[in-house]
Amino acid sequence: MFKDELYSGDGPITVWINSPGGDCIAASQIYSMLMDYKGEVTVKIDGIAASAASVIAMAGNKVLMAPTALMMIHNPAMAAFGDHNDMAKAIDVLNEVKESIINAYQIKTDKSRNLLSKLMEAETWMNANKAIELGFADGILERESSEVVPTDAYMFGAKEFDMALVNKISDKSKDVPSSKKGRNVNELKDKLATIKNYI
Repeated sequence: MFKDELYSGDGPITVWINSPGGDCIAASQIYSMLMDYKGEVTVKIDGIAASAASVIAMAGNKVLMAPTALMMIHNPAMAAFGDHNDMAKAIDVLNEVKESIINAYQIKTDKSRNLLSKLMEAETWMNANKAIELGFADGILERESSEVVPTDAYMFGAKEFDMALVNKISDKSKDVPSSKKGRNVNELKDKLATIKNYI
């Protein structure tokens, strides 16, 4: 369906993206079709380009993000069933899929594979300015007559965010005087220590 629509005309096209992602093979096909398209491809992200949708975005000759938009990249995931051989094979497949995704990110950003791998490992969320800074996007969507007010570039990794939150709660519990520490506070500290092992 996408191919039929893509080749229903010619000349420059604009692809609007607002997607949480999906199947990485379907994303690869769409990415490849856009890369092969002879005309200029402008990608405009007005909501979110996450996971597989971020791969599709990399096919744009120019990638523009709304000031309110987000991009997220992470490691590929899959469901697996079987014995240890099946699990090992699943890991091999995921590693290869990750390398194929890094190919698209590297072509667009010109960043090192090591850096891109670490960003995926951290499940990195980027606002428009950070995506531009890292090379995932080229500019911000704006009205021609408007003046863009610079804002801070930010990104965060989900795991680091979770750990920071747990540490903050743990630190707060330390401030409670021993005489006032009841069973609930001590139980909370034990639970937080357990949670840290799984982050």
